[in-house]
Amino acid sequence: MARAIERIERDIAALKEAIRAIATELQSAYASYLNTLGLAVRKQLILASYHLCTQGYPENFLHLSLNQRQQLQQAIRKLGQVASEQLLTCIKNEEVGEDGRDEGDGQDGEDGEVTSSSPVMLGTSTPEPLSLDTSNPIELAKWQHNLEEVTQEILKKLSHDANLLLQKAGVLPKKLPEPILAAAAAAASEASAEVMPGPPNLLNLVIEIENEQQSEDSELTQIMAINLRLGEIEFADVTLSSERRQIRSILVQINKLGREYQKKHRERAIAEAEAAWRASWFE
Repeated sequence: MARAIERIERDIAALKEAIRAIATELQSAYASYLNTLGLAVRKQLILASYHLCTQGYPENFLHLSLNQRQQLQQAIRKLGQVASEQLLTCIKNEEVGEDGRDEGDGQDGEDGEVTSSSPVMLGTSTPEPLSLDTSNPIELAKWQHNLEEVTQEILKKLSHDANLLLQKAGVLPKKLPEPILAAAAAAASEASAEVMPGPPNLLNLVIEIENEQQSEDSELTQIMAINLRLGEIEFADVTLSSERRQIRSILVQINKLGREYQKKHRERAIAEAEAAWRASWFE
């Protein structure tokens, strides 16, 4: 029985080394992906702003002076630059532990503590550092999921800030209050909203707004606003979509190793329990 446990321990150690190696590959792939994404986001933000100013609200844009237009364009570029830097911060702000610690030892590898960042506060702040054991597939999956969530939050915040900037400049109608802008994306899935075709990364829909004075009456209002979507950004960039496919390929390998990792922990727990039974049994 002792030999069986030793063999399982060796198998687990080998799996941890394999997981650690592929985790490094995953982190490298994400670093490249987020760098490319940052460049693509800046480009798509400018394109979406261009379409909104020239096709969505051309009259409002023409009312701006040359200096106002230049200031608006400069501010849009600055927003894209800040978002690009935040995306890189996601991957750089990590504290990776490679001490080989196993959070799940003796518990089937399922109940180990997973350390991740608290909900990210976007704007001027950046994501908190992540403490990660790269030999633990559970922590690795948590890290990857958190990274994807932070990426989506950055795009959401960028869209919101860009819309407020355009509204402040007088391009987006002043009559649209901020809560409507913030809820515009959610409204797209509701029955009261009709999504209209248009350029990518733009929300173009008609919503029904109740009249506050007459509760039975309502009016249809068309909204065009920036709504950066990761899928559309990837679709428009060949390099970015290729790097996303590479990440998916690596995740498939990690999931396979993770299942084997859990299996070996289960085998070890059973072997240790059987040994403990025999050690304590007496006639």
